Amino acid sequence: MQFCCFTFSLSNDLFVLFPFWSESFWSPATGDEGNFRQRSSTSFILCKIYVICRLKESEFPEKMPPRIAQIRLVSSHPQVYEPCNDSYALVDALLADRTKLLEHHPTICMEVGCGSGYVITSLALILGSEAKNAYYFATDVNPHAATVTRETLEAHGVHAELVTTNIASGLEKRLSGLVDVMVVNPPYVPTPDEEVGSLGLSSAWAGGENGRSVIDKILPVADNLLSDKGWLYMLFLAANDPLQICLQMRDKGYGAKIVVQRSTEEETLHVIKFWRDPDIQMEGNEANSTPKTAPQRGLEFLLSQISRLSFRERQ
Repeated sequence: MQFCCFTFSLSNDLFVLFPFWSESFWSPATGDEGNFRQRSSTSFILCKIYVICRLKESEFPEKMPPRIAQIRLVSSHPQVYEPCNDSYALVDALLADRTKLLEHHPTICMEVGCGSGYVITSLALILGSEAKNAYYFATDVNPHAATVTRETLEAHGVHAELVTTNIASGLEKRLSGLVDVMVVNPPYVPTPDEEVGSLGLSSAWAGGENGRSVIDKILPVADNLLSDKGWLYMLFLAANDPLQICLQMRDKGYGAKIVVQRSTEEETLHVIKFWRDPDIQMEGNEANSTPKTAPQRGLEFLLSQISRLSFRERQ
């Protein structure tokens, strides 16, 4: 007996069809009795396979990959930054940490600089129904970005509270110490300082000297908003001196980890995760009398990252 199978999906159901035959089914039939035997045998087999092999997504959720925003459903506007390599790297970092994020049980998640809405939408989809109590915020200084993000969220069936503001102005008292997950793809491209803070498309990438003008304003805001268990996922360009940023955050009691590092022909990107680390805070208190120099602290951080750098992700 020979057989092959075909699979197809319809309305979130998976169908596996096993059309198979033998000489007895397809040999020349004589009379009505032979025709009936051919038709009834084939119909019985297909019906039986249909009942056995019709499967629903809900019956094997562990095998379904987590969803992220679909590019074809991401809205756009001429004055809004579209998803690019940096956006994909940030979402890849969230995917890499998905299990930890679900175990983290975040209540408030926030994106600063939402642009097209690709990242905040992906975060909501990655957490999905397993994070039932999660509430999402997204901010952007560009008013067009709020409209585009709303359309992207709606196209994917998820929701976030959208605020047109500079970083988190107007939300700092309301959300102080409450944000469990924050994601930021900041304006990181080194540019003349006069290009920083415009309301058009350049607001998404113009970062001033060393690309740090906006980054250095976001970090203290994040420190204020993050909860005791808060995690910050932030993307940096190599020119931003991410090592110095990590040392700066360490002085405030934060641990740091490179989640994704990715190089293109034009740039090297780092997605770094920060969290409040009680051990570092304790070390800081103990070291007040004999503070370490910047080179000493830099060496400690580099040593902590050697194992991660060896698993560097490539395009």
